[in-house]
Amino acid sequence: MPEFEGSVTGRLLRGYVFLMQTILMTGHLGLVGRYLKPLLENHGFCIKGFDLADSTGDITQESQLQEAMKGCNGVIHLAAVSRVIWGEEDPERCWQTNALGSEYLIKQVTASTHKPWVLVASSREVYGEAVNLPVNEETPRTPVNVYGRAKLHMETVTLQARKTGINTAVVRLANVYGCIDDHPDRVLPAFCHNAVTGKALRVDGFKHLFDFTHISDTADGIARMVEILDTGKVQLPPIHLLPGIGTTLQQAAQLAVESSGGQSKIFEAQSRSYDVSRFVGDPLLAKRLLGWQAQVTPQQGIPLLVEAFKEKLNTRVST
Repeated sequence: MPEFEGSVTGRLLRGYVFLMQTILMTGHLGLVGRYLKPLLENHGFCIKGFDLADSTGDITQESQLQEAMKGCNGVIHLAAVSRVIWGEEDPERCWQTNALGSEYLIKQVTASTHKPWVLVASSREVYGEAVNLPVNEETPRTPVNVYGRAKLHMETVTLQARKTGINTAVVRLANVYGCIDDHPDRVLPAFCHNAVTGKALRVDGFKHLFDFTHISDTADGIARMVEILDTGKVQLPPIHLLPGIGTTLQQAAQLAVESSGGQSKIFEAQSRSYDVSRFVGDPLLAKRLLGWQAQVTPQQGIPLLVEAFKEKLNTRVST
């Protein structure tokens, strides 16, 4: 992959003296965090984890945020109620975590003496049902569910913090996949697991269209943003990290079954009223500003995930 301006690797290779930077990463045990943390550590950053899953931190507790932020040069904010359906099932918790928790974090950054930069992970859900595809970063944001509204609130307070001198950035992610240890009911892990195990694939809307992004590409893109922020450059615009390739749920399900070599049935079910049905994003801004573009298409990534589930199943059988 092409090296991007200001990368830690590039500075080391050119013989520059490098002082290790410490980054607070909220939600470091989530899907993105599990891939991004070791990637940044390999680039020379020291990552301080902050996650409910290992009791290192609760984003809704300001005192914990204040303590964790000490000595940090940057903050990567990934912690969230991470699924639209969970937000609908418990909207109060979703708003408290995704909206107010993010607000607490920005408040503590603003109040800190060190003034770390902040990168927050937002979502395609902020656009709601966009009228025209592909969606670029200037498309009106009209979320249709509590998850999207909470992410929009997070974006707003993050960008407003620039007025206080904080260097902030927003990355908008879309349907990240690629890990067998993801939430089992997420669409692509569910498709691939069921295809490998011979179970039926339930598709909530054959024609629903999405922009699936492999986790390796997501981690690489965020790392590039981190490197730019670490150089002190300010006011990056919100940026998409996505391939810009539309894949219907029916196509994704068929590809999972074909890749598995199995005969799993595919059936259509009624979609949920609060789900966005169509989204494809424009990836050109990320290419222009970060030198980034997706390396793994859904046609490549879905078979890779199928193979990973096969390996897991074979390991269990052999033991």
